[in-house]
Order: sequence, then C-alpha cells, then structure tokens
Amino acid sequence: MLRRRELLMAAAAAPVLAHLDTSPGLPGRDFPKVGGDLANQNHSTLRGIHRGNVSRLKGAWVNHIEGGAMAGNSQSTTVAVDGVLYIESALGNVTAVDGRTGQTRWKYLQTRGPLTRRGVAVGAGKVFTCGNDNWLIALDQATGRVVWERQHLGHGNLEKVAVVYHDGRLHVGTNDGPRGAALCFDAETGDKLWHFWGAAGPGEFGGDTWEGQSALQGGATPWMHCAIDPGLGLVYWTFGNARGGRSSQDGSERGGMNLFANSIVALDLATGAYRWHFQSVHHDIWDMDNVMAPVLCDIGRRKLVIYGSKTGMYYILNRVDGTAPLGIDERPVPQEPRQKTWPTQPFPRQGGWTEQIPVLQPLGTAIPGDPNRAVPNFTIGPLYTPHWDEPILTIPGHGGGADWNHQSFSRRTGLVYTGFGYVAAAHSLTESSNGLRPPGEYMTGGIVAVDPSTNRVRWKKRMPYSMAHGNGILTTGSDLLFVGQPDGNLLCLDARNGRELWRWQTGASVSSSPIAYEVDGEQYLAVYAGGTGIPYGDSAPRGDHLWAFKLDGTQPPAATPAPPVVRRPVSGPPVEGDTIVMGRVNGGAVESDAVNAFTPTHLRVPAGTTVTFVNPAGNVKTRKATQFFEGLFDFTLKPGESATFTFTEPGEYFYNGGRPAGKVEVYPR
Repeated sequence: MLRRRELLMAAAAAPVLAHLDTSPGLPGRDFPKVGGDLANQNHSTLRGIHRGNVSRLKGAWVNHIEGGAMAGNSQSTTVAVDGVLYIESALGNVTAVDGRTGQTRWKYLQTRGPLTRRGVAVGAGKVFTCGNDNWLIALDQATGRVVWERQHLGHGNLEKVAVVYHDGRLHVGTNDGPRGAALCFDAETGDKLWHFWGAAGPGEFGGDTWEGQSALQGGATPWMHCAIDPGLGLVYWTFGNARGGRSSQDGSERGGMNLFANSIVALDLATGAYRWHFQSVHHDIWDMDNVMAPVLCDIGRRKLVIYGSKTGMYYILNRVDGTAPLGIDERPVPQEPRQKTWPTQPFPRQGGWTEQIPVLQPLGTAIPGDPNRAVPNFTIGPLYTPHWDEPILTIPGHGGGADWNHQSFSRRTGLVYTGFGYVAAAHSLTESSNGLRPPGEYMTGGIVAVDPSTNRVRWKKRMPYSMAHGNGILTTGSDLLFVGQPDGNLLCLDARNGRELWRWQTGASVSSSPIAYEVDGEQYLAVYAGGTGIPYGDSAPRGDHLWAFKLDGTQPPAATPAPPVVRRPVSGPPVEGDTIVMGRVNGGAVESDAVNAFTPTHLRVPAGTTVTFVNPAGNVKTRKATQFFEGLFDFTLKPGESATFTFTEPGEYFYNGGRPAGKVEVYPR
C-alpha cells in the first residue's frame, strides 16, 4: 500500500473530473457536430496527444479544398464522423475528406453563389448545408449528391449559422433580416416544423416590450448555433441586437426592453414553445449582443448554461428555469432620454473578466502595448454609457469581449475557456453602421479560463491578437487547449494554466475551431485555416487550408504569411508630400468631421521631413491633431493657422482630432 504522503501526492496529480457525463454523443473518436456535442462543450475525451508528446505533433496532411484559393470569408469549423471530415468553404461548397489520408472523397458545388458558412450538420445518412436565398439543402453523406432542397422565405437569412442535427430534426438560425427567427425543420423532408421570433411582435408574449410596430423591423437574429438538452427537452437560442427599423445604435423609436433581443431563450424542443428567457442587455444601443453559442454543463447538482459575452461577463444560469444561482443584479446605468434607454442593466455579482472602461493615457507617458488605452480626443465612458450625436468610446467594444468564437468547457479541469478581444468602439448617431473603431487603436485580446461554479477567473493570458472572431477553443482529455490565431499559428496551451506548449504555422488566419478525432486507433487534430475580415480587414491572411495533425507526421509547416496589422488602419493609400490639410476629405472644398477628414489620411515621408498641418481659412471649426501614443505633438489650430513637426525616426505615427484620423509613415532616407 502507498504511504500517506504518496497517497496525497497521487490525489494531487489526479485529473479533476468536474462533469462525469455518460450521455450519448460525447466526442471521442468522432467530433460529430460544430461545438463537439449538443452542449457545445468543444471538448474531446481523446488523450493520445498529451503534454509528454505534444512536441512530436506534426502535420499529417493538408487539403487545399478550393484548389489554393486565397480570398473570401472562411469561418467554417469541420466535423468528423466515422473517419471522414466534412467542411464548408468560403464559396459555400461542401467537401468530404478522408480523415486519415486527406484525400477528397466528394465535393458538392454550391449552385447559388458564394456565401459565408460556419459548419454543416451530419445525421440520418445526410449532410445538411444552406445556400443563398434561404435554401436548406440535404446531401447524401456517402456521395454528396443532393437528396432534397427546400427554400424557406419570410424568417430572415439562413446564411452563416451552423446547422444542428438532433433526433431527425434540424435547428437553424438566421443571421440577418428585418426580424430574426429560430427555425426547426424535418431532416427527412425539409418541412418547417416550428419557428420562434427573436423580436416579439404585437400581441405575442413579449410584444409589449417594443414601441408601436418597431418589433416587425426589430432584427434580433440568432446568428450562432443553438445548444440542446435532450433530457430536459429544451433547445437554447441566443438572439442578437435590436434594430427597430433604424441603426442598431438608435433606440429612439423602439422604446422598451425589446425582447427577445440580446437574450438567451429556452424553447420546448418538440414544439418551439417559450419556456424561459434571460436578457443580458436591455434596449441595446451598443450592438453588445451576446450571441455566442451557449455552453451547457453540470456542476455538482446544478444544470447550468454559460451565456456570453461581448460585454466581458459570463451570465451563468440554471438551464432548467433561467434563474441565476450565483446572483445577477440589476444596477442603475447612465440615461439618455432621447434614446429611451432602460434604467438598469444586469451585472453578475462576480464582475467581468475584461476591463469595462478604456484606460486614459496622458500624452507623453507610456503604457506599452496596453490594448485598453483610449485613443485621444474621445469622450470615454464605462460599459452602457449612452450616446446621441457625440461619439462615446467604450470597451471591450461590440467587436471585442467574446464574440462568435466557440468556447470550451473541459470536463477534466471544470473550467470554461474563451478567447476575447479588446476592440474599443465609439458609438454615436453620426455613424452609419454599428459604431466606429477609431483608426490607430490597438486591436488585441487574450484567453481566459473561468470557473463556472464561482464565475471567477482562474487564469488569463494576454495574446497579441483579438481572439474573438471564430478563434474557437478545443480542450482534450489530456488537459490540452488548442486555439488558432489570426496570424496563422495554431497553438497548444496547458489548459490548467495557459502555458504555451506547441505552435504550428498553417499559412492562413484561423477563424474556426480545432477538432480532435481518431482513425484506426490513432488520434488526429484538425483545423480549417482560411481567414476572415474581422477585425483585421484585408490584412488577415486568407486561404483554403484544411490541416490534420498527428504524432510524428511528415507534412511541414506552411510558409509564414505577413501578420495582421493590429492597429486599426486609416483609410486611403499612402501619399508622398509634406502637408496635411485638416477638416477636409480628399482636399474637397467642404469642411467635414468624417473619419477621413485629413488630406491625405496616410502621408509617407523620409526621415527628417518637416510636415505642416494646416487648418484652412475657409473652415469654421478649431481643429486638433494629437499624435498618439508617443505624444510627439498636440496641435490646436484655429481656421487659417498652421503648425509643423519634424519626423526624425522611421516608424508609423497616428494622430487624430476626434473622429478624423490620419497617419504619417516615416521611412529611412
């Protein structure tokens, strides 16, 4: 028998089995759906690859599923069933690939044009995908031939949202449209069985939370896939931000809480009937919808759903009835009557896992690399600061926090993991879309591990890039964590503490989740590296690379592409010269406050050049040009005035005057 000390040491080294679940469909040799299982835990029980041998993990094969395409939005996560991988491309095509050899078995060519997709469903001998104009398509799993096609109009756009198969039914969300809906279809025929509106209309339950008829143009689309609890007979959908016929930043004509926008809703799995809801942002005017796929887990006797979060907070709920076992309080927030703002917002008592107000940096001081620092000349505010015509800068931003990356719950560590972003946003009704990401700001992020039994951070790791846009996390039965970055690197971290153990260059930005599967007793890891434009635009490397890895593989890494530009770019190409005109777009005759109201926005000069900033005499407003974050100059010029600065060192130097922003690129002589 072991001595007492040896017994204690053995107990300390043993894995933490937080969630002993023997339900069918737990990913093992397969990874049968996007999210891994119906609970969206993105966890594999496979242990063949572990800390002791992960250094031997190498490429097994790579399949360029579109023949080497280097464009488009490739946001699809592959699934693995019986040794075959099924993947959608940026063109909307579906390819079946042998998981051992990487050879293409069949390919379905989309007939209705390219569309962004995030993953197929596999079940009942079929593979299910979508096409433009709201077509739902069933393919034969063995051959890829079309079994049936059905068009479903009137409920929003079926593009993007991964299809979920369960028990002869398909659960499909909508990513856009005047009024979003969660939909359920018969997997054998494509017939619609039920729907649930994200924006509750007049006369419906929740309809009185919308002013007038605004719900009929209310948006509230469920643009990420659902979670399902077969034992409770519930399906959980998360619904997006409200529009009410106007910009998502404008709440002036849609007074009320605007249910079920910004909500998780539990529906009867059989009928779609409402069971309960929780709204995380009331009357949203910041595009802060928490629509990432919900994650189900059991902690002790508690049946939980983990919800969120663009807001940088987890809303941990009892998935039976929607109550908050750890406490969520309604707190007063600042008000703007013209926006018809709601007086309170819900805050988990444990707080968030990201900062919720930008950090002010006094000019001339340094906070190197701090992604939370505010660009100058903006009014800043904490989360839920309302706006009207003046842009208000907040963080983590509607493109930050956790966005549409897949989260993972490890059944061994008992932690939930997510990538997140710091992408501060300035909201106002002067913006035509859903908020301004100020040029020159840093767009970075990190990975955080949270204990859902306490809603407290266990560890947090800053990363060089935003990890919020498709950068899904996979955990495994050997306490490994895999995640891809926008620079093409696939990383392996220790799930217990975040320490990096391994990395591999895939050749293109990863905007999908890695998966694990097994063929002939050998464990593989796979990831689709294709890239997307959020948040790095065209600077994120694109591709069509479906990679698989195994121990002692022979496929070498890809060439390292140019990394994404992490500072928000200015508009316009570089222009040679030595003069910058303030408050004018492209040198026009009319004064402007547009983001590109410096001419040129991108000046390129050799080191030693003296640059003149001019506020034309024809302007009316006093204009600013504040250089950040080095604090080299801070000009305030009345109409007709000018100022100069000599740039002596090569580099790029951003400056702004509020919304208008520009950059001086200095190169060696």
